[in-house]
Amino acid sequence: MAEARAIRERHAGQTEKVKGSFRINQVVTGVPFGEGTVESYLDTSSGDVVMELGRLDEPDATVTTDYTTAKLLFVDQDQAAGMQAFMSGKITVQGDMMKLMTLQAAMPNDAVSQQIADEIKSITA
Repeated sequence: MAEARAIRERHAGQTEKVKGSFRINQVVTGVPFGEGTVESYLDTSSGDVVMELGRLDEPDATVTTDYTTAKLLFVDQDQAAGMQAFMSGKITVQGDMMKLMTLQAAMPNDAVSQQIADEIKSITA
């Protein structure tokens, strides 16, 4: 997470703003390190993508999934695998499902955002 934070900080102010406010908690189980579960959050209420460890109070939604599925969805950005995992019960969502479904379209899709995603993907096992 520290390396991903450093990548985002290096590109701060260079991306388009997020088109909406989203506060999403993420719970990833079965991780191959630490305690076996990682809790993190995504908060775009400032217009920027903020991802940190921990939990938000009063999130719009909480997404829970296993490590392999989380990597496919959040790092590889494989939306087809994400949909298949959701349909098979590997992803559970508590909260505002409609808001969660609009998240992908609201995220910046400019060249710098893609560069950040590529750099984060390159450091993720």
